[in-house]
Amino acid sequence: MPSPRRVRFLMTVVLAVVITTLFFTSQMRSTIPHDNRTVQDFFGRTMNGLNHQKDRDQVIIGGTGATTVESTVRDKDGDGSVDEDDEQLAREMAERLRAAEKKAKDLANSKAPLKPDAPSDVIGVGSSAGGQTKDKVKGGSEGPEKEEGESEEDHEIEVTLNDILKKSPVVIFSKTFCPYSKRAKGVLLEKYLIDPPPHVIELDEHPLGKQLQARLGVITGRGTVPNIMVNGKSVGGSDEIAELDARKTLIDKFKSMGGKRLSMKERFVGNAKERQG
Repeated sequence: MPSPRRVRFLMTVVLAVVITTLFFTSQMRSTIPHDNRTVQDFFGRTMNGLNHQKDRDQVIIGGTGATTVESTVRDKDGDGSVDEDDEQLAREMAERLRAAEKKAKDLANSKAPLKPDAPSDVIGVGSSAGGQTKDKVKGGSEGPEKEEGESEEDHEIEVTLNDILKKSPVVIFSKTFCPYSKRAKGVLLEKYLIDPPPHVIELDEHPLGKQLQARLGVITGRGTVPNIMVNGKSVGGSDEIAELDARKTLIDKFKSMGGKRLSMKERFVGNAKERQG
């Protein structure tokens, strides 16, 4: 068993070693750089990164319709500062947005170009279509065009009537058994020489006679026969022709309506009255 003196010596040595160790370790800690990072600093950097992700694509629409990057350049690369890299990223994003917008506009214009409708397409379309009509009964060279919503039968009647009115400046719509028609035809064909000769349509013999008579009633206001037309306009019936003949104004009336297309005179030899265009 060691003596008391030896035990005290060992305890003294151990205490000296501990004190020496503590002294040197404290010196080493003082030379190590202090890390100032804290939990609060870590939280701040995390929030900065989230804000960077949110604001990366933030844009505003200018008054002229162009897309521009927000005026204040933000930290785009998340390094904690606004530098040249952030400005370059902002410029590149602006260019991509402008290119995408232009491409979208060009595609939309190519699919639906803004062109006004032709006037011929507007007629007969809309809530007021019932009051819009075309003057299709003319003695001109062009036939009527089929309107939207018009049936095939109605269009055929229009074409047929237009073709009849082209035959001569004077057209007599008549019926073979009608005494008033015979009276009007007797005055015009026997008492007067008309050039070109009047074209006579007997509605009771025409395959579209009923439809033509109904259409004439709509456009001239006269639904009976005879119906004498000069240049597509109705002079009247048998009574009107007889009255004009009695007043010696029949030639003047036909001349005013027929113009230079029509030549007309009475048949009496030596007492002829002629009006030519």
